[in-house]
Amino acid sequence: MDLELLTALLPFLGSLVGTFGGILAGSKLTNYRLKQLEQRVQAHNGLVERTYKLEGQMTECVHDIRDLKEYHKPQKTT
Repeated sequence: MDLELLTALLPFLGSLVGTFGGILAGSKLTNYRLKQLEQRVQAHNGLVERTYKLEGQMTECVHDIRDLKEYHKPQKTT
């Protein structure tokens, strides 16, 4: 009877170890992928912020160019 119990317990313990090992491996992989995704999102957000600043600077440049063109416009003499 002890041999039958041991024969039943060993596969059960092997299944438990395999299951928990798979869970741990999956968890580590998921955490790694989340970290990679967070880094990509941070890089994208930095790009969006820089683009927004550049658009603001370009708007200022366009206004300055318009003002300079108006200032240097030839005067009509009558």
